[in-house]
Order: sequence, then C-alpha cells, then structure tokens
Amino acid sequence: MFDPATAAIITIGLLFFLMIAGVHIGVAMGLCGVLGIYLTMGEFAALAQAGSVPFATVNSFTLAVIPLFILMGSLATQARLTTDLYAAAYNWFSKMPGGLAMTTTIASAAFGAASGSTMVNAAVFTKMAMPEMTTAGYDKRLSSGAIASAGVLSAMIPPSVLMVIYAITTEQSVGKMLIAGIVPGIMTAVLFLLCIYVWAKLKPEHAPMPEHNVTMKEKIGSLKNTWGILLLFGVVIGGIYGGWFIPTYAGAVGAFGAFLLVFYKRRASLKTLRETFLEAIMSSATIFLVVFGGMLFARFLTYTGLVATVSDWLILQDLAPFAYLLAFGILFLILGCFIEPIAIMVMTLPVMFPVMMNVGYDPIWLGVVVIKMCEISLITPPVGLNVFVVRSSSPVPLRLEQVFAGVTPFIAMEVLSLGLLIMFPAIVTWLPSMIG
Repeated sequence: MFDPATAAIITIGLLFFLMIAGVHIGVAMGLCGVLGIYLTMGEFAALAQAGSVPFATVNSFTLAVIPLFILMGSLATQARLTTDLYAAAYNWFSKMPGGLAMTTTIASAAFGAASGSTMVNAAVFTKMAMPEMTTAGYDKRLSSGAIASAGVLSAMIPPSVLMVIYAITTEQSVGKMLIAGIVPGIMTAVLFLLCIYVWAKLKPEHAPMPEHNVTMKEKIGSLKNTWGILLLFGVVIGGIYGGWFIPTYAGAVGAFGAFLLVFYKRRASLKTLRETFLEAIMSSATIFLVVFGGMLFARFLTYTGLVATVSDWLILQDLAPFAYLLAFGILFLILGCFIEPIAIMVMTLPVMFPVMMNVGYDPIWLGVVVIKMCEISLITPPVGLNVFVVRSSSPVPLRLEQVFAGVTPFIAMEVLSLGLLIMFPAIVTWLPSMIG
C-alpha cells in the first residue's frame, strides 16, 4: 500500500504521460483512477470501483438527458432546420457589414437551442456557410473564425451538455443551470456580432457586400420556415422554466418533437434515420467514456482524502474570494489548452467546487463562469477543439493558422463577456431565481 501523496504523484504523472502519448482522455483518467485506488486501498476496492462506476453512471436517470439532447440535435439537423435558419438569417442580415458572418453567428446561436453540442454546430455550419462566404469573397480568417466562435455558443445556450455535466458533478439543479445560460448566451452572441461589424468596417475588403437585394416580402416569408426550431426551444426551455417537467423529460419531449419534424418535412427514410441514431449513439458514447474515466479518477481523489486535504489547505490560505476565482480560472484555461472541457470539469470540480462554495460564491453563477471558460478553451491554441473541427470539416482549402488568426478577436469578446459576468452576477442569477 502507498500513502495518498505518493499514489497521487504516480497516478497524476502517469495521466499526463498517457495524454501526451495520445491515449483517449477518458481511458487515461479511468486507468489512472483504478490504479490509484489499487495503490492506496488494494485490489478488491479497485476492481469493485472499476465494475460499479460505469454501471452506476449509465444507470443515472439525470444523465439520460445527455443522449436525449444529442438525439434532438441530430434529428433537428436531419430535418434541415439549420438550412431554414441560415436562409432566414441570410435574408435579414446579408446587407449589413459582415452580414454573412453575422448570419452564421445568429443561425448557429439559434441552432444551439437544439443541438447542445459545440462541435456539432461548428461542423454543420462549416459545411453550410464556409463555401457561401468564400464565394462571396470573404477573408477566410473572418469566415472560419466566425464559424468556430459561433459554435461555442452551444456550450452556454440551453440545452447544453456541458451545463448538465456541471450540474450532475456538483449536485446542482439541472433545470436552473440550463435556464441560467440563456442571458449570458445571448449577450455573447451580441458581442460576436459587434466584433464582426467592427471587423467589416475596419477591413471592408474582408467582407464584401452582396450585390443583390432582398425584398421585405422575402424577409418575412423566410421566417415561416423557422417555426420548427422555435417550437423545440419553446417546448424544452418553456417546460423546464414553467415547472411542467424536469430536464430529463424535457429532453425526451424535445427528441420526440424533432423526430416528428423529420417526418413532417419528409426527410425520413430507414437509411437516414439509422445514420442519425447511430451518430447520436456515437456522440453519447464518447461523452460517457470521458465521464466514466472522470468519475473513477474523482473516486480515487475522494476516497484517499486528497480532495479534502487539498481543499482544506486552500481554504487555510485565507485568500480573498477573487483570488480563488482567479486561480481557478488560470488552472482551467491552462488545462483547456490541452484537454477537452468535459474532462477538465470532472477532474477539477471535485477539488475546486468545495473551495469556491466555502468562500461564498453562488453555485449556479459559478457554473456559468465555468462554462464560459469552457467556451474560451474550445477556441484557444494549441488544442482548440472547435478550431480543428472547422479545419477538418471545411469544404474549401483552409489552413489551421488561418482559423486561429480568425478566432483571436472573438477570444477577446469572450474575455470581455467573462468580465461582465464577474462584475454583474445578476446577469446569471436573476432568471434562475424565478424558475418554477
């Protein structure tokens, strides 16, 4: 048997080695968690945790909302709701400076109300909008940066998978967490639009104005095709906010509603439905693999007393509350350069959440701040998952450095929005306080 400190050094060192070697983060955390329990508590405890944690996680009624939200997004894509959204946004905003990039941001934000996945949003709108903007003469840095950045809005705008993971990990209300993301999500989208507008004004050659004009009749007519996404959002969020059903039921209702929309729009066939359900299953399995590994690693940290030891030590430092928040943010953003957000959350929250609660932060507000840091990590180098998704999904030739250059102004907007959330917590807390 090893003492907890020695076991922690061994397992954390092995974890970083496995990640550098390219092992999937979920597998790496799971193996290190089981190894840590074995070193400190013995073979029986390690095998017991390895066998029980995956089943207990999958058997969680609350976690069932994740595959339901993912399925809803996949079915909404199959129903071509993204195409209808993009067409409507294009008609209304194409004549503004940077109008095509604004169109992508608005449509991506709206589709975030159905997809719940940042990478799905980035991939869908890369394939849809990148050729349009390239043909119109847009600079690829502006095009790719707007698409990658707009994709992260799905992390904040409900239904958000990251919000659910945070709520479950910290034992908070899933409904309140989802509702809390509405205003910050809209605020971030507005800041992105402002960024695009300023970019297009300063560099008009990067965003040429289209020559054709859209009549008011065409603008109004295009709105009739957006009812599907509005209906899904209204049913899911309205049901949670009004207290009609819990988030898991809301996910089921949303997924069934999207399923009906596929048939209504005559997009259903045995082949397409099979591919859609398979896509949702694969996405859900990837997320749950990370959750499994994170839970096993968290069990090791908790059972050996390391979480309590580190938390107590941090609290004894008697720092100002903002100092703890700053340290948490720096840790999160550093890890975000190398690890995906779900893994960071399940690794850091068991240690940092008790500390942040002890110094007086609101758990719902803290959750939104954590999600905001997730957004930033999704577009910052060297990993920036959304950047890689845009690069790999682009139908037109695109270099990775062009995407990173394009997201830089949007990262500044994300930092600005994070500052606003810290300075004015009511942006987050007032809407959840009124939940039914």
